[in-house]
Amino acid sequence: MRNIRRGIKALRDQQQRERGPNGLSLLPWLLMGLGALSHLLGGQAPNPWIGGLGLLAFNTLYIAIVFRACHPPSRETPLTWGLLATLGALTFGLAIGYGREWLLLFPLLGLAVGAVVRHGRLLRWVSPPLVVAVGAVTFWRDGWGSIGVVYGTFMSVMVTAAILALDESVRQLRATREELARAAVEKERLRFSRDLHDLLGHTLSVIVVKSEVVRRLAPRDLDAALAQVADIEAVGRQALTEIREAVTGYREGSLATELDRARDALTTVGIEPVVRRSGPLLEPQTEALLSWVVRESTTNAVRHSGASRCVFTLDGTAERVRLTVTDDGRGPLAVGDATPGSGLRGLRERVAAAGGTLESGSAPRGGFRVTAELPAETPGPHDCEGEPTT
Repeated sequence: MRNIRRGIKALRDQQQRERGPNGLSLLPWLLMGLGALSHLLGGQAPNPWIGGLGLLAFNTLYIAIVFRACHPPSRETPLTWGLLATLGALTFGLAIGYGREWLLLFPLLGLAVGAVVRHGRLLRWVSPPLVVAVGAVTFWRDGWGSIGVVYGTFMSVMVTAAILALDESVRQLRATREELARAAVEKERLRFSRDLHDLLGHTLSVIVVKSEVVRRLAPRDLDAALAQVADIEAVGRQALTEIREAVTGYREGSLATELDRARDALTTVGIEPVVRRSGPLLEPQTEALLSWVVRESTTNAVRHSGASRCVFTLDGTAERVRLTVTDDGRGPLAVGDATPGSGLRGLRERVAAAGGTLESGSAPRGGFRVTAELPAETPGPHDCEGEPTT
């Protein structure tokens, strides 16, 4: 039960922080008007009925203004400005007519002005003329003894405006921080879904293909079938490792390792793999992205292409590196290029975020081609493999 009460209190505190201050926090200052009230009740004020109605109107206007000032949609409406102007005129009228104790209404006017006019240039335009006018009236009615009223009015305007503006900025920053946190969570969720799609899609495709090979080999060549089963076990263990790395966000693919896996997967289904590699040394981030391209292209070739040959060509300059994967299969319709799947869409987004481009479609001589271009930050050519390998 105690935990429930604590939870309710925490929720209320959070809601209060989100709403910010309300008009109730400015109501206690109305006690400054007790001097004017005692002046009326003591029978020292001329025309007490007019003074009483004026004081009632002042309190009513003040309460209405501070509550509207603490409600952002209402703060800068014409009605609020009209009420503030009426309060100002009434305050000056009462101060001029009655003087002395009534001069303490000026700091209350300053509180109302600071609550409504709390930002920048407009505050600089409003505050000095108000303080000068207050000084003129108070010096006329009470001489130098009223210097505290002038100072109090100035401080009421500036401190109220500063505190409320700071509170508003803090709430805006909190809202921005929460929005950034939500965006970060969404980005991480998207990253994980992409990684999981690419990892499981490729791995399950290889496992299915090798399982079909085992089914065909088992009746006539048990040793070869057992070798394929061992490969399936290795692929499964590697997939578990990669999924753990994807969950923790630390997975960086090795392009050479991914090309070796592509050779194995393609060879298993009877597709001849050809790798041509030249160009600059690659940054780890670039290798990781190109590894995803190799993985997705291999998965599409194994699943859909019906190809007999798949060529991986990596080349580039000191500024850009390009990877092209081409097969001689059935072409774009085999992999749904007319409506790209989530794998190719995810790859385009990944590559674009790194400042590169990814294109997919029909190859000039038939089949399907995927071309990825990325910045190569490490200068200097490096010939990794000369002749094509199979």
